[in-house]
Amino acid sequence: MSASSIQSLPGFREFLPETCALRNYLFETWRAAARRYAFVEYEGPVLEPTELYRRKSGDEIVKQLFHFTDAGGREVAMRPETTPSLARMAAAAHKGRRKPMKWFQIGPCFRYERQQKGRGREFYQFNCDILGEPSVAADADLIALSIDVMRGLGFREGDFLVRLSDRNVWPDFLAKAGVAAENLPAFLQIIDKMEREKPALTAERLEALGTNREAVDAFIGEQGADWPPLQALLADLTARGLSGFVSVDLGIVRGLAYYTGAVFEIFDIRKGMRAVAGGGRYDNLCQLIGGNDLPACGFAMGDMVIGDFLNETPHAKARYETWLAGYNKIGAFVVIADETRRPDALATVQALRSAGIATDYNYLPAKVDKQFQTAEALGAKIAVIIGAEFPEVRLKDLARRTEQAIPFTGLSEAAAAVLAQV
Repeated sequence: MSASSIQSLPGFREFLPETCALRNYLFETWRAAARRYAFVEYEGPVLEPTELYRRKSGDEIVKQLFHFTDAGGREVAMRPETTPSLARMAAAAHKGRRKPMKWFQIGPCFRYERQQKGRGREFYQFNCDILGEPSVAADADLIALSIDVMRGLGFREGDFLVRLSDRNVWPDFLAKAGVAAENLPAFLQIIDKMEREKPALTAERLEALGTNREAVDAFIGEQGADWPPLQALLADLTARGLSGFVSVDLGIVRGLAYYTGAVFEIFDIRKGMRAVAGGGRYDNLCQLIGGNDLPACGFAMGDMVIGDFLNETPHAKARYETWLAGYNKIGAFVVIADETRRPDALATVQALRSAGIATDYNYLPAKVDKQFQTAEALGAKIAVIIGAEFPEVRLKDLARRTEQAIPFTGLSEAAAAVLAQV
């Protein structure tokens, strides 16, 4: 096989500088929002025992994993999500730590599933979790953080909606409908897929359990706002001025079986209610995986869907483009007007970089006007001209077209002062 015929694997992305910029913008926004809410960053293994995911989700999860037997004979899998790793880590490390533990993580995940818009086999995910706090205040703070992440990316009220629910309302419905309690997991799977599947198929599945779509729809319409935990959540978010971003919708149950209470999903309103993030309370997972009782709630946001959403929303895209205008731009470009002074120019480059100023220069000799063209193409704010008069240098503000002669010993301070004004 020739080298030219080798391509990347299906579902795995290549990040050229321009696409890597968007990824870094998301990371920067995610990280800043989490820190504003007093979360601290952690990381877990990318490779885990396959049993970790079986314990959380059952044997069916294996179909969605990149899994194999390693050289040591261990059955391992690349992580499809981070919550199981977090549950194990937190359960093992929580003793002696102040509660609640507010942890966040940004990293790659891998799922062997069909590729489509907004979904690949490798993706980056932002995870925020609050551990060791059972009260609804933690759920509310988590939802507030998710809203602030969206606003930090330039989205506004009317662009997205947090659809809020509580899985604990549905056992009451099943009891009144005369449906056996052991059918709850199957029932919740039907509710979770209700918006994505054909109505006839949903009706058929509900009838097989002993209920019907009309009863489900009536319950969703009548019960949501009256459920006490949801009332408390809404009161908290209203006090923060965030109620306009939230709507109660009992049809949101989240497909993962480990959720135990309030759940929510963030939807793109203008693109057919596409989910861009989701999470909820999972009070039993740390006990299941790590053997220690630690109530918890969390949410996750993937980079692919939110990246598409951003590019399709003009004002959010405009905010990104404003950020991009300063991304990878350099502060200074050293112009070598006298090639015999190249060693002095290299000393100048290093002095500016040591002072924290992003600096570049031509590796090979070039005419002065070509060097200035390179400086402007790179977005440099200033040029430092090294000529025969060194150790005196000329410092040029490229935007204002002003120039001053200064001694080399004072260059770093002078350059910093000019950059502070542009």
